[in-house]
Amino acid sequence: MLSDVNLLGPELVLMVVGGFLLIADLFIKHRRVLVGVTVAALLGSLVYTTALLSEGFVGNDAFNGILVFDHFAVFFQVLLIGAALAAVLVSQPTLARLPSRRGEYLALILFSTAGLQLLAGTRDLIGIFIALELTSIAQYVLVGFHKDRWGSEAGLKYLLTGAIASAVLLYGMAILLGLTGSTNLADISRYIALEGAGREEALVLAAVFLIVGFGFKAAVAPFQMWAPDAYTGAPTPIAAYLSVASKAAAFAILIRVFFEALGDDLLAEHWKTIFAALATISMFVGNVFALRQNNIKRMLAYSSVAQAGTLLIGLAAISADRSELLGASGMLFYLAGYTVTNLAAFVVIIIIANQRGTYNINDYAGLGRRMPWLSGILAFALISLIGLPPTALFFGKIYLFDTAVQSGLGWLAVIGTINTVISAAYYLRPVKAMFVDQPETEEDEPPVPVAPTSRGVLTTLSLASLGILIIGLVPSLVIDVAEQAVSAILS
Repeated sequence: MLSDVNLLGPELVLMVVGGFLLIADLFIKHRRVLVGVTVAALLGSLVYTTALLSEGFVGNDAFNGILVFDHFAVFFQVLLIGAALAAVLVSQPTLARLPSRRGEYLALILFSTAGLQLLAGTRDLIGIFIALELTSIAQYVLVGFHKDRWGSEAGLKYLLTGAIASAVLLYGMAILLGLTGSTNLADISRYIALEGAGREEALVLAAVFLIVGFGFKAAVAPFQMWAPDAYTGAPTPIAAYLSVASKAAAFAILIRVFFEALGDDLLAEHWKTIFAALATISMFVGNVFALRQNNIKRMLAYSSVAQAGTLLIGLAAISADRSELLGASGMLFYLAGYTVTNLAAFVVIIIIANQRGTYNINDYAGLGRRMPWLSGILAFALISLIGLPPTALFFGKIYLFDTAVQSGLGWLAVIGTINTVISAAYYLRPVKAMFVDQPETEEDEPPVPVAPTSRGVLTTLSLASLGILIIGLVPSLVIDVAEQAVSAILS
């Protein structure tokens, strides 16, 4: 029993400290102390994961197979801790404006991260649902944390649509339980291999419900209706956190469920069709709606939908050819590149909003002269989101498109390329505003220094920007780790 709890250690660290923060907030009013405790908890979780890895616990499971500690789970635990650390560090300006509820804000980030980590390492449908609800409830509150019109509306919409998605997901799990008699992914896989013939329709129906539930968390169209309002109304650090952490965990569980439990050749052709269709819809819906946005947070919300479509190309390719690891490792590589890229973009947006009080792209006119370094980093991040060299997502798109071609889905790679061209139109709008457009006021303003920004924000921005460049120049560093991670799932 103690060995089982030991494998749960990285998540327990976050949950215990989160509970402590809820109480400590009543007595500790110093923001930096609360932030320091939160950062220590996240680093402690990372150290715990590293210790389990170094002591040879990889491949062990706990609680009768409900939880597994494999390279796949470790990859996402590290990625999610990084996203959470960034969210906490860039939240310091937000917390400075909050006279109260600082402890609740930080505790909810820890609870959400613990739930997302559990998602990546859970091999049981009931465990998956509990982990999903743990993170979802925390995120509903975080999205509506600002008690203004936009925050309340965003939180309510996210809650209502999330409740419907959870119900649909649970219904799919119930169908699988009724068919197979088990909620364990390995047991479900064995049942399908031995007795699945003749029950394809029911299995596909159950899987469709699962796709709806997980697709909601990943902001996949047509289940993306929550994303624009949530990104707009949520505190900007939380919007950044949602854009990378929720998406990463959602795709982690999609890979684990559909290729550990539902990966039999009997069903693979269905998954290929469904994922290819959703990829096409998501890319076009996200990119077309992003073209119309003037609010940069809303633009990145629809961009997130389009990026989910790009990731689905990898899922479709794996379904078409399970022996091809490039699709799965390409997805993990893309998620790592997308995480650092989107975080860099959001951190710059946060700094600009704190100094200029705007999220309107038109108000970015002339920032290339007034804030040259920040403008350059934002431009670099947006170029990476397009997928141009030498940035992180350039090789990510090459890997995914190449896998689609090798798996007989060349038409999907063509659609992805077309959407890459479409995305350039809106990703380059802020770049044009910053470096080409002239501001309405023609005064010769000197460059604005970035010194007043907190160290945490600047550290996060520096690391994220460096990550974009390093992953783009030396992609093998992440690809090797990604291939090792997915080998446990698709072997």
